[in-house]
Amino acid sequence: MSKRLQVILDDEDLREIQAMARARRLTVAEWVRQTLRAARRGEAMGDTAQKFAVIQTAASHSAPTADIDKMLKQIEAGYLGRRP
Repeated sequence: MSKRLQVILDDEDLREIQAMARARRLTVAEWVRQTLRAARRGEAMGDTAQKFAVIQTAASHSAPTADIDKMLKQIEAGYLGRRP
């Protein structure tokens, strides 16, 4: 379901938005929707402390590691179906 959003702008802001929309061959409404979507994607969501705790927990685990060049050769060999 769609909802209408009304925003009050001063004349200068509206002229700038209209020019930006026109330059992209968009209606003002579509320009606003796209801009709001982009802003929403750029916003951090969730609890920062919780995200940091998850990263710390993940980093505390040990996993097999190797030299990056060696790992890349092994991966490539696997793609090509031959032994490294």
